Amino acid sequence: MVNLLAAAALAAAMPSATPPPQPEPAMFVVRDADTTVYLFGTFHALDGDPHWFGNGVRDAFEQSNELVLETLLPEGPDAPQQLRAALARPSVKPSPAFIATTRMAMNASRAQGMQVDNGADMILRHVAEAEGKPVEQLETLQFQLNMFNHLSAGAAATPADAKAGQPVNAQGGDLVHTMAEMQSAWKRGDQSVFVHMLGQLEAGSPETYRLMFTDRNARWADWIAARLQTPGTVFVAVGAGHLAGKDSVLVRLAQKGIESQRVY
Repeated sequence: MVNLLAAAALAAAMPSATPPPQPEPAMFVVRDADTTVYLFGTFHALDGDPHWFGNGVRDAFEQSNELVLETLLPEGPDAPQQLRAALARPSVKPSPAFIATTRMAMNASRAQGMQVDNGADMILRHVAEAEGKPVEQLETLQFQLNMFNHLSAGAAATPADAKAGQPVNAQGGDLVHTMAEMQSAWKRGDQSVFVHMLGQLEAGSPETYRLMFTDRNARWADWIAARLQTPGTVFVAVGAGHLAGKDSVLVRLAQKGIESQRVY
């Protein structure tokens, strides 16, 4: 018994090893004297593991007075009808190639158990709405659908091996593996995967890259710069690719003299 007590006392006296912090998706912050804007890179379809929404990400979200997403998708019983109505407009005519590419990406996501309903955007929106936190959008659904229509037209001119609209140059089983790798990288905050993806997209389809990233990132940086003029704390959640690479929202902000800091 004495030996057991001595061993227990010795163990208690020794400094305990602090477990390393869990990796988190990348998040940045820009601020001035009276305004804080958190910039969180999302993954639009996830496997349902909730651990990403904890610790620092959750703390920043709860400190924020407002949530801002890329766009607000229709929800509720009439959501399918709203989407069909939007897609039926003359300005929205996705090409067969674009539809096939989108379907391939969705199938690859489902193969990994990833669903849009589990995506970071949807989770953040539902929590914000449950807490009574205002939810705004940077773009309308119609704007995004019109953009995809332009992508469809531009994709026809890209090289045969460039899959415009895909995250990377992959298809079939390779795309399933790629989606899994990207989700894993996102969860641990590894931005290099998205930098690589953006480089491939720009090389394969410069016009698609410009429409999806360069132009939109510049507009969103303008929005953030303007938002800094209003006091408060805002949680802005956009796709992780928009916060990575040489044309990111962060780079556009820096060009305006607005510094950002990575917090996770």
